[in-house]
Amino acid sequence: MRHLNKGKKLHRKTDQRKALVKILTYNLVMKERITTTKAKASMVKPYLDRLITRAKKQDVNALRYVLSKVPEKAANKIYYDLAKRYVDRPGGYTRVLKIEKPRVKDSAKMVILELV
Repeated sequence: MRHLNKGKKLHRKTDQRKALVKILTYNLVMKERITTTKAKASMVKPYLDRLITRAKKQDVNALRYVLSKVPEKAANKIYYDLAKRYVDRPGGYTRVLKIEKPRVKDSAKMVILELV
């Protein structure tokens, strides 16, 4: 049974899946807009939303937490820029926009994942 197990496995082992989410989160934070598959976007969206919400507290513990989850460059941008941008927003910092054309190689549903 899958009690308390959220998210999808994406046909990867645990360490590969964590690395994928970390890399996608880094790219989304730095570029503020990425194109990816629907399944990957559904994993990254709540992950980044939780990091931004945590960073909005603006204390040392929040900075250390964000630093432990993403690379230093992205963590600094989340803590110093994005958290201040979303101070008045109660949640929903990312947006998922569907793309009409699927990926050519395997017909995977593609989306644009962007910061609001």
